[in-house]
Amino acid sequence: QTIKGPDRIFWEKAQAQHCIWYGECSNSTILPEKKYNCNYTGPPKPLPKDGQGLLQELCPGLVYGNQSVCCDTQQLKTLHSNIQLPLQYLSRCPACFFNFMTLFCELTCSPHQSQFLNATEFSSDPVDNRTNVVKLSYYISNMFANAMYNACKDVEAPSSNVKALSLLCGRDASQCNPTNWIQYMFDIKNGQVPFAIDPVFEDDPVSGMTPMGNHTFDCTEPLDDGSGPCSCQDCSKACGPKPVPPPTPPPWTILGLDAMNIIMWSSYMAFLFVFITALLGAWCCRKRTITSEYGPIQDSNQPHSLNDSVKLSSQVTCCESLRENFANALHYVFSLWGSFCVRQPLLVIMLSMVLVAACSTGLMHMRVTTNPVDLWSAPHSEARQEKDYFDQHFGPFFRTEQLIITTPWTEWFKLVSTTGPDILFAPILNISLLQQVLDLQTDIENLEAEYKGQKVTLKDICVSPLAPYNNNCTILSVLNYFQNSHEVLNHTFADEFFIYADYHTHFLYCVSSPVALDDMGHFHDPCMGTFGGPVFPWLVLGGYEGTAYNNATALVITFPVNNYLNDTDKLGKVLAWEKEFISFMKNYSNPNLTISFSSERSIEDEIDRESNSDVGTIIISYVIMFVYVSMALGNIHSFRRLLVDSKISLGIAGILIVLSSVACSLGIYSYAGVPLTLIVIEVIPFLVLAVGVDNIFIMVQAVQRDERMQHEELHQQIGRVLGDVAPSMLLSSISETVAFFLGSLSHMPAVKTFSFFAALAILIDFLLQISCFVSLLGLDMKRQERNRLDILCCIKLPEGQQEKTEGLLFRFFKKVFAPFVLKEWVRPLVVALFVGMLSFSIAVTDKVEIGLDQRLSMPDDSYVLDYFGNLTEYLHTGPPVYFVVREGHDYRTSYGQNQVCGGVGCNNDSLVQQVYTASLMSDYSKISTTPSSWLDDYFDWVKPQSTCCRYYNATGAFCNASVVDPSCVRCRPMTPSGKQRPNGTEFMKFLPMFLSDNPNIKCGKGGHAAYSTAVVLKDNNTNVGATYFMSYHTILKTSSDFIDAIKIARELAYNISVSMGLENKTHFVFPYSVFYVFYEQYLSIAHDTALNLSMCLVAIFVVTTVLLGFELWSAVLVSLTIAMIVVNMFGVMWLWGISLNAISLVNLVMSCGISVEFCSHIVRAFSISTKSTRVERAEEALAHMGSSVFSGIMLTKFGGILILALSKSQIFQVFYFRMYLAIVLLGATHGLIFLPVLLSYAGPSVNKAKVMTTRSRFSGTERERLLND
Repeated sequence: QTIKGPDRIFWEKAQAQHCIWYGECSNSTILPEKKYNCNYTGPPKPLPKDGQGLLQELCPGLVYGNQSVCCDTQQLKTLHSNIQLPLQYLSRCPACFFNFMTLFCELTCSPHQSQFLNATEFSSDPVDNRTNVVKLSYYISNMFANAMYNACKDVEAPSSNVKALSLLCGRDASQCNPTNWIQYMFDIKNGQVPFAIDPVFEDDPVSGMTPMGNHTFDCTEPLDDGSGPCSCQDCSKACGPKPVPPPTPPPWTILGLDAMNIIMWSSYMAFLFVFITALLGAWCCRKRTITSEYGPIQDSNQPHSLNDSVKLSSQVTCCESLRENFANALHYVFSLWGSFCVRQPLLVIMLSMVLVAACSTGLMHMRVTTNPVDLWSAPHSEARQEKDYFDQHFGPFFRTEQLIITTPWTEWFKLVSTTGPDILFAPILNISLLQQVLDLQTDIENLEAEYKGQKVTLKDICVSPLAPYNNNCTILSVLNYFQNSHEVLNHTFADEFFIYADYHTHFLYCVSSPVALDDMGHFHDPCMGTFGGPVFPWLVLGGYEGTAYNNATALVITFPVNNYLNDTDKLGKVLAWEKEFISFMKNYSNPNLTISFSSERSIEDEIDRESNSDVGTIIISYVIMFVYVSMALGNIHSFRRLLVDSKISLGIAGILIVLSSVACSLGIYSYAGVPLTLIVIEVIPFLVLAVGVDNIFIMVQAVQRDERMQHEELHQQIGRVLGDVAPSMLLSSISETVAFFLGSLSHMPAVKTFSFFAALAILIDFLLQISCFVSLLGLDMKRQERNRLDILCCIKLPEGQQEKTEGLLFRFFKKVFAPFVLKEWVRPLVVALFVGMLSFSIAVTDKVEIGLDQRLSMPDDSYVLDYFGNLTEYLHTGPPVYFVVREGHDYRTSYGQNQVCGGVGCNNDSLVQQVYTASLMSDYSKISTTPSSWLDDYFDWVKPQSTCCRYYNATGAFCNASVVDPSCVRCRPMTPSGKQRPNGTEFMKFLPMFLSDNPNIKCGKGGHAAYSTAVVLKDNNTNVGATYFMSYHTILKTSSDFIDAIKIARELAYNISVSMGLENKTHFVFPYSVFYVFYEQYLSIAHDTALNLSMCLVAIFVVTTVLLGFELWSAVLVSLTIAMIVVNMFGVMWLWGISLNAISLVNLVMSCGISVEFCSHIVRAFSISTKSTRVERAEEALAHMGSSVFSGIMLTKFGGILILALSKSQIFQVFYFRMYLAIVLLGATHGLIFLPVLLSYAGPSVNKAKVMTTRSRFSGTERERLLND
């Protein structure tokens, strides 16, 4: 019969209002704690009044008319309970949560269920004689499913730095889609659904069913109830275009080639052209006329008549007289002093010994700093202050004990899947190996150390985020997916055909959903770690691509351990356990496992071991130098007088004086409480030996070459010689001392400390040499004149004729080397070669790498080297970075909240939003994840729709969500104002509850585990102090990665501070990560290097100018040559792969000091020479001073340096052997080859006043004839 007219309309309406269930019946056989719904095919029923508020809260779209629905109050309560976890994560985005609730509200209560729900299986309820719905089909339109997914796919879970769908989809968010998300939520295996729901996705009616396709909201749209659109962090479409990092500056090129190379090559060619043209011009002019010695470039071969005193006196200028008077004053003072020291040797020596003893006693107070933070970070540096602020407010960053485990096994294996293609697993995930790794992990947990008679275990020192409710240690290990249990690891559910559930399936589930409390498998094993927190796969697996965790080739096990700032007793326990851990791992052996490991104390321990292991190498190096100095000082005239003319005892005494000066410097600063560093101990003896031994050779050889004048006694001769050479020694020593004291202005602790100690050591060395050593030299000369043996001075040889002959090295320099270097055809080649070297070095200076490869700080045989190698190869995440908001920001106002938070209504340039935006361009920003935001999670936790925030009505004490007690009431009412964010006192009232709440299955937003240390409460919990928001850096492998990370993080923090209006206030935002204190120096090291070296050069220039009697041009030439040496050091660094860091900067500063030794003596000898031409004066200076400089520095250091190449320490091999060798070779070649040639071309004119003084001083003596030759 056909129904027509009004009856048909009524019939269709009745069909539309048809239910499939109503009320709850018996308990589910799948989840006994939950119930089936009762089968009911009648029309919807009016909802009782006790459920109408709940319907308004959960399903406001169904509130109309008499509220006739297909559910009762109990079903609404069940729905409210079931959606608590999604509510806590998805309600951050109102559109997402509205669409999500539409899906479940239509399922549970829709008055027209029969249109899209079809009950397909039933069971009887014998108790109430009712029928249970045990299976049904839910017809959902694809359009709705896609819209719901698209609105939710970007929603973040702040506490875990992952997408919310990773926690709600049963797999990683990247693998989630509209269909498998809904299928997962309705799957009876997920531990939440008491009956089977089969979703059917269709857009068109099928089998008489009309798919549910209710209206949805896009995440960019506001809701009808006034809720705003989702934030950019939770809705990528709301962000606009994806941020694009600024383009990398293109390399500076000219014609496609490196610009600096082109510029320096062109400059070099231009210089050669000008230089050769000038030489040719000078040669042509000389053919026509003879130029005077005062010509600008070319010297004359015809000397002036310097004996014409009348003519000379008329030509002497005021400046020349001033320079000569100053030189004469120095000569007079040092002559008197030298004569006194020789006449009163015992007094001088005793006073020197008392001074040395008094100063050296300070070594009893010596402290050696090995703490890397103190070594590399200045106390007042930005990073150090930020570290101190973080440590004081949040506690020091935890210590890390870490294993990286691989296997020599190469055979991959398959998981035969029952639902799809087989899945390959890497060898390290073989269950046999996992069992062995678990045994190792358990052994480490059970390690016992002893500290002050007490046993210390891992439980005593480990990080336990949920203590005291859960005292299990945090162990970031893949085995925590299996609760660190062999029993759970061995769980297997299978039949004779298939394995349905075992460790493979549990592993695959947990890496997709690490916060799951149930893997939905046969055994319902949790994925959460035993410590109460998630174990993210990128922290415990390595060597895989993308998210293919089953292809991981390495396991990473991390034991976070508590760190203590000022509690030495607790820190001592930690150090004792770490020492036991290292010992255990060194002795552990398993042929199936390859393990690299590190402890927090490993680097410091290995640096200490390195220093101790290199003591032998250093001693051998110094012994070689000592032996050479002792043997080389003597001027042996014949084999018969070998033991008379040798200077072994004097050489040993000279070396002891050098070492005494070092001891005095260390002692004086130890008195002052200045701690030493390893760089000071290793470098300063080398430097002071270079300076001190050079002066010893100059002094001794000057005496040996000198002829005693008639009626002159020994003390007068030595005094006169000292008057000649001491000004040169004073020039070099004071130049170095002032240069190093200026170097101490550096902000880098290593450079500052080195400069302080070096400056004082060189000054004391000079004072001891011109006093104590002069006295010892006088005694030794007396011994030699009396024919007494060296060392065995009580034995006297018979009197014999003493022959004075020039030393072999002196003759070589005088007869061969100096004339050859200054030949007319050699000099242009020397200039061309050295200017070419300079041009090359300038071209590559900007290409020297900045930083220090941490592997270089370890000995060759260190176990930490393997760890560093595996760290860069296998790890998939970088160190955590904290964006700290200093105390003073007001979180109680909406304005202050919006400046920080990342959810609905928050500013587009808020802190969380800016860090999130930076994470979208991680290759540039080096920030890999969205920040965890305690503020956003607190807002979700405190919502009245959630069961998280409750308190006991009678006492006001916090009531955890897992507590079933009718006296527990919601923190906030279900009113429009109650749904808003809390402000003022209400904000602070519930915040302590949030920070003490442990997450559980009823409330995953509890803040105790994630945020208990992130928020500092003050003023008796009435205000918020300092807080932080944590993210992670990307993998940082090279020094440049670390430097870029800190640089960009600081730029980001500054931008955040500006957007919050805090840039000029004390409570600004700063980034903090554990490595910042070590790498901050590299942000400004180029500037610091230029500043330090410039100050050294300026100091050398000023001192040289003054001590040469204001001879400005000589000071310019000295400074120019030293600058060339330093620039050439950069060229060597680039060629030899030496990076610029604190160690190399110390060596560069030291190279300035040693270069003064190579240059200043030559220049002063040139300036006081009275030869007629520049070439002759340069030749005389090189002949007389060159041999002393060569033997005193070059040969002394060369043997010692070569020994450093045998060191086990890579730092010694790279930064000491290579750089010291370069310093000595460059200094020697520039000082002994280039500088004399430069002086022969452009040296200062002869001082006519000096000529007159010299002639008058030696008038009537044999020397007058020599001077006239």
